[in-house]
Amino acid sequence: MKLVLNIAWTHVSTRVRQTLVGMAGVAMGVGFTIMMAGLMQGSQIDFLRQLVDTMPHVTVEDERRSVPTQPAEQEYGAVQMSDIANVGRRAGIRYPESVMNSLRAWIPGDVAPSVKTTAIIDHGGARIGITLTGIDPRFEVRVSKLASQMRQGKLDDLSRASNGIIVGEALAEKLGLKTGNTVRLIGGQGTRLNSTVVGLFRSGLKRVDESQIYSLTGPAQIMMGQNGVINQLRLRLDDPLSAQKVAAQVEAQTGYQSVSWQEANADLLSTFTVRDFIVLTVMGAMLLTSSFATYNIISTITHEKRQDIAIMKSLGMREYAVRRIFIVEAVIIGVVGILFGWILGYLLCYGWSQITIFNPLTGTTVPLQIYYSPMHYLVAGGISLLCCAGAAYFPARKATRVHPVEIIRGSS
Repeated sequence: MKLVLNIAWTHVSTRVRQTLVGMAGVAMGVGFTIMMAGLMQGSQIDFLRQLVDTMPHVTVEDERRSVPTQPAEQEYGAVQMSDIANVGRRAGIRYPESVMNSLRAWIPGDVAPSVKTTAIIDHGGARIGITLTGIDPRFEVRVSKLASQMRQGKLDDLSRASNGIIVGEALAEKLGLKTGNTVRLIGGQGTRLNSTVVGLFRSGLKRVDESQIYSLTGPAQIMMGQNGVINQLRLRLDDPLSAQKVAAQVEAQTGYQSVSWQEANADLLSTFTVRDFIVLTVMGAMLLTSSFATYNIISTITHEKRQDIAIMKSLGMREYAVRRIFIVEAVIIGVVGILFGWILGYLLCYGWSQITIFNPLTGTTVPLQIYYSPMHYLVAGGISLLCCAGAAYFPARKATRVHPVEIIRGSS
C-alpha cells in the first residue's frame, strides 16, 4: 500500500497545474452546494418560524371530525341515517376549565381558551369582514407571540378601554385607524358593538394582519350571541414539530377536533417537499459536474502513463493495484478540494448572511437567513468524494485492462 501511495503522490505532485484545477473544481462544487443548502433551508426555516409564531401549534375546536353514530345505527347494522339535522347554535367546549387542567397535566407546553367568530368592522363608511378572536391576556402570553408583535399599545390595554380591540397594521392602514379610534363591529346575528382600538400588531403575514382582530372573550361572546361560551382551545408546545402527535392524543382524550399547524398548512408544506427535491437535484448536479475535472485529469494521467502502467504490470503488479493508484490520486485531489470547499462554503454563507433585502410591501429590510449545519458539510463532502472516486475508476479500469505488450508495441 505504501508503494501505491508513493506513486500516486508522485503523479499528483508533478502535475501541479492540473492538480490545482481539479482541486478548484471540487472546491467550487462543494462550496456552492453548501451555500445553496444553507440559503434554501435557512429561508424555509425562517418562513416556517413566522408561520408557526402567528398561529397556535394545536387548535382544539368545538366540533367533531365526523357526524356521531346515531343510536339506531348502533342498534341495527342495516339502518342508514341521512339528512341528519344540524344544530345552528354550537354548544362550545363543555367544561373548558376542566379540559384545560387535564391537558396541562401532560402536554409539553401550555393551553389558553379563546372565542373565535366572524364579524364586520365598520369605520368611516367602509365595511370589511374580519375574524374576531376573544382572548384572555393572562393566558395568551403563554401560547402566542402576540405580546411581542405589538407595534402600538400593549396586550393588557384590552381591559382598560370599553370593548377594546387590537387590530392588524395592514387592516388599520386600509381603514385609516389609529389607537384611540372607535369602530363598530357587526355580528352575524345583527349584533352591533362599539369598540375602541387600543393597539396595533404586525404578525409578518399580510393575510393575517388584514383580517384578524383581538378582543377580550366577553365582547367576542356578545358578537356570537352566546354568553359564556368557549369554542376554541389554543395550545403552544415546547417542540412545534411534535404538534401532530400531541393533536392526535388531545383529540383522542377530548373527542373534539384538534388540528396541528402542519395539518392546517398541509398544502403549503407539500410545496416545500417539491422544492426540496428540486434543490437536492440541482446540488447533486453541481457536485457531479465538479467531478468531471477529476475525470479529465485522471484520463490524461492514465494516457500519459501508459508505459508506466505496462512496466508495473510486467513486473507483476496486479491490475487492481495499478487501478488503485489512480483512484488514490483522485481521492487526494478530492480530499484537498473538499477541505477548501468547506472553507469557501462557510465564507459564502457568511457573505450572503450580511446581505439585506428591502421589502416594498412592509417598508422594512430583512437579512437573508442562512442555516449553518455540519450535516451540509458532511453530505457535500461525502458525495463529492464518492463522485471523484467514481470518476477515476472508469479511465483507470480501461487503461489497466490493456495488455502490457500492446502498450509497449504501440509506443515503439
